[in-house]
Amino acid sequence: MNCWSLGNAGNASKSGRSGPHRRRLMMLMWIILSSSLCLMVDGQMKISPETVQQWAVSFGKEIAAVSTRYSGSKLLQKKYKDVEAVVKLEEVNGEELVKKFTEEMEEMLGRKMKSVKRLAEAAEDADLYHEYNDTLEFEYFNSMLINKMDEDGNPIPLGGEFLLEENEHFNKLPVNTQQSNIQVPTNVYNRDPDIVNGVYMSEALNDVFIDNFQKDPTLTWQYFGSASGFFRLYPGIQWIPDENGVVTFDSRKRNWYIQAATSPKDVVIVVDVSGSMKGLRLTIAKHTINTILDTLGENDFVNIIAYSDYVHYVEPCFKGTLVQADLDNREHFKLLVEDLHVKGEGKVKKAMKESFKILNEATAQGQGSLCNQAIMLITDGAMEDFQEVFEEFNWPERRVRVFTYLIGREMTFAENVKWIACNNKGYYTHISTLADVQENVMEYLHVLSRPMVINHDHDIIWTEAYMDSVLFNSQAQSLLLMTSVAMPVFSKKKETLSHGILLGVVGTDVALRELMRLAPRYKLGVHGYAFLITNNGYILSHPDLRPLYKEGKKMKPKPNYNSVDLAEVEWEDTEEKLRTAMVKGETGTLSLDVRTSVDKGRRVMFLKNDYFYTVINETPFSLGIVLSRGYGQYIFIGNVSVEEGLHDLLAPDLTIASEWTYCETDIDPAHRKLTQLQAVVRYLTGKEPDLECDVQLLQQTLFDAVVTAPMEAYWTALMLNASGMDDGIETAFLGTRSGLMRFQRYTGIEKRIGKSFLTPTDSENMFTLDHFPVWYRRATENPAGQFLYYFPQQETRAGRIVIATTAVTVTVGKKTAVAGAIGVQMTLDVLESTLWAIAAQPNDTDCSDVEGICPLRCDSIDLDCFVIDNNGYVLISKQRSDAGRFFGEVDGSVMTTLIRMGMFKRVSLFDYQAMCKMNLHSVSSTRPLLSPFYGLASTLKWFLSNFLLILLEFNFCSFWHTDHFADAKPSSFSSSVHKKKGDILQPCDTEYPSFIYEPSVKETNSIIKCGRCKKMFVVQQIPDSNLLMLVSQADCDCSRQFPALTMEPKEVKYNASVKCDRMRSQKIRRRPESCHSFHPQENANDCGGACCISLSVTLFLSCLFLSALLSR
Repeated sequence: MNCWSLGNAGNASKSGRSGPHRRRLMMLMWIILSSSLCLMVDGQMKISPETVQQWAVSFGKEIAAVSTRYSGSKLLQKKYKDVEAVVKLEEVNGEELVKKFTEEMEEMLGRKMKSVKRLAEAAEDADLYHEYNDTLEFEYFNSMLINKMDEDGNPIPLGGEFLLEENEHFNKLPVNTQQSNIQVPTNVYNRDPDIVNGVYMSEALNDVFIDNFQKDPTLTWQYFGSASGFFRLYPGIQWIPDENGVVTFDSRKRNWYIQAATSPKDVVIVVDVSGSMKGLRLTIAKHTINTILDTLGENDFVNIIAYSDYVHYVEPCFKGTLVQADLDNREHFKLLVEDLHVKGEGKVKKAMKESFKILNEATAQGQGSLCNQAIMLITDGAMEDFQEVFEEFNWPERRVRVFTYLIGREMTFAENVKWIACNNKGYYTHISTLADVQENVMEYLHVLSRPMVINHDHDIIWTEAYMDSVLFNSQAQSLLLMTSVAMPVFSKKKETLSHGILLGVVGTDVALRELMRLAPRYKLGVHGYAFLITNNGYILSHPDLRPLYKEGKKMKPKPNYNSVDLAEVEWEDTEEKLRTAMVKGETGTLSLDVRTSVDKGRRVMFLKNDYFYTVINETPFSLGIVLSRGYGQYIFIGNVSVEEGLHDLLAPDLTIASEWTYCETDIDPAHRKLTQLQAVVRYLTGKEPDLECDVQLLQQTLFDAVVTAPMEAYWTALMLNASGMDDGIETAFLGTRSGLMRFQRYTGIEKRIGKSFLTPTDSENMFTLDHFPVWYRRATENPAGQFLYYFPQQETRAGRIVIATTAVTVTVGKKTAVAGAIGVQMTLDVLESTLWAIAAQPNDTDCSDVEGICPLRCDSIDLDCFVIDNNGYVLISKQRSDAGRFFGEVDGSVMTTLIRMGMFKRVSLFDYQAMCKMNLHSVSSTRPLLSPFYGLASTLKWFLSNFLLILLEFNFCSFWHTDHFADAKPSSFSSSVHKKKGDILQPCDTEYPSFIYEPSVKETNSIIKCGRCKKMFVVQQIPDSNLLMLVSQADCDCSRQFPALTMEPKEVKYNASVKCDRMRSQKIRRRPESCHSFHPQENANDCGGACCISLSVTLFLSCLFLSALLSR
């Protein structure tokens, strides 16, 4: 083949003057150079596709033989094949299944509701027969002070000996199951007559707590949150303050208290930002807004208006509308409130008109809560005439309540501000210091609760998911979330009926993991799952809900962890048909083609999911279950004797899923220390016949134990045959649909590379409440008997491991069900040594019929050789650091070409629960000073005026009444001042790629043009696996023309218009059934008041004098 001509003969002969020797030498150099250029341009000649194919076939056979031998997959498949004649294959009926799960959940939640009702009745009866005593002295157990001694060794007041014992049922915390105790927030005086009388009255709840726990041993915490501020908790515990010795927990701020105490509400907060509100007044106003926001929940709606000379919305996007007061929106408002500044004159009339228009518009359009409506006016004074505004918008019905908060020490306009509240069925409070905010804001809840109290409507409420702080410190991510059921407690005394006195709220917690146990995993198949949502469409429980994120070394709750919408998790439901039907409380089915991911989002799977859903009666919740076609359609049932099954169940290599419920161990305290396997054995042997066990699951487990029993002998025989063991084979394992696992360690712990594999800390590879092991789920991607190989995401200290796994099936007639998965974990060296031995043609290879380089060897510096999996991740490379990396990051040119050729497909996945670094958009501006003297005078004027303002506004009484004083920093002060904004993570949406191999393309090769060189590559499928062999030229760098392809997620940026539309959008929701907004017997004259204030005349005159002096 002629690549280059040697040029003109005349030119060649021209150099003959130098002699024949030199001419021959130049000819030889020209031939060598031409040959190298020929190879560089016609790159396809360097790599033989036939040779690569031979390597791939040989490598596939070798690794399949190793995987089959050490896992024993053929033996296990044969054992299940042998029993096909005696097993029954039944089709799973999703509609029946979701109905059964729901009935069991209704029964469980019904028991919790009965317990709460008994508490409410007992509390109301106790109050009815209790006579209030101003001078009552009563020593109670304060949970902060128990078991503490003074300097003389005597119990401190409100302390005393309080027996605490570690209890399995309460997360191994030291508790007292014979008595409750009292927690009082630091800012509440623990000997206040209201506190003492309330504690004494509520002692009657102790017996009810204990009785409830005996009737329903699955109950967790029971409690009574008093309207006066104390919190009675059963079982009693030692309450631990924060690092500053402060207890900030106030039950009245908890969502269960607020939802039970009031009906849903629409709230417009109107804040004065005129010039007179500067300094401490603005700080108090901001804290007041944030405290009001904290009293709102996802059934409420809100907006915030600021006014001075003109009216403006704190969030312009929300102009003229109400938005749901979910966690996202509340936190968004808090950030905006921090940026409020004072300026101009206060024109409150326009702001009030705008507020009424918002509320009227919401009612007219059927938006908002369609229940209570309120305006919260926060101001330091009101001089205008408001009557015509109320006459136009609110009188005579007074449908909108108006609550007023007078800020600062100035009382000049107190009567005006109080008049507004009293003439609109609201309440007036005066807030002069930060410490006053909490108690004064809570007053509005008592007013809104009046109609419900007078009518004695005991509505039971269920909260959205929230994170229990105790569990947060001790449990795994999937076990954190709780819901609470609560009920209000009213005064039944006739003399106070019209006042509608709320005594407090009683409730109990329900761990959502316990609720989800009633939808057992084994009935749903390898890719199936169950989930719960609220009436607002928010996730209560879902295996893809990720409530935590990592900040530094700590795991923290995400700001929006309990307001993740179903549409953000089941995002393939683009038309939100599933969400709409479930939110409406309907029963039905839906099928969707979905893209889902495994291995922490790195690998995509395409599934056909069938959704079945229904409402859980007497709750705002709906349950959904998912069955994946081909994986969860059928369940097989086989019978063995208890004696035979029990014998094999006791094998040392066998475990069962510790998080699954084979037998209920939480009912009898004597059973709580039993593992699931111990409980099963005790039940089957008759030692604990009273245990409540899942008979169907036990039947499947015993059957699987018998069928898989021969694997123990097979693995042991291999291990004992030391001469026949290959180095690097570490663990053989199997798992079945019943949660049963067997594994054999071929290598001792001291030599094992995969030390954490299949240990309790390796949750990804174990059966959990949320998922089957990764190797089990991935095994089902390939046909039974065909191994799938992958490189786990985590890296061990000593080296890296590879997992080979394959599915085991049972077939009856034309129906097939997955029985389990089996595999082997080996070191990377096993595959590497196999490949390098194969991918090297010997020097004496016959190259007569081979085009290109021959012999071809992967150890040549001119070649790069890789083994990659079906998602594009590198298993084997000459550079060991490449193992586990996405191939597109290693060689962007080849990966890009493979995508263009259709051998790999790029799939976009979305994460609507991501956390991104906050963008910095700070603008620094300065005002030039006219002169140094002017600047100094301005600074002095600012300092003195603000100092005088603080003197006037500061609550000096707190120095003398220290019992009532507390550090009441607003929440905005609590964030670290040292933390850079750029380091702060905030919720965001991200898109990230995943890649999947197209199996119909068995092989390909191509040439990539890269500037002055060309790169050839050959790709060949490795038979009976999910792997590909890739050989490419190493001497042509294409990185400048083809940048690396990364797997990094990218934040989805929304422009201002789209972002606003998303924030304003009102998704379909189901409103709570009950609403209590007004009652004709309500005493509207009880609308607050102002205390008498004595002003220091000397201080006041001094202030006036200095102010006049500075204004000159």
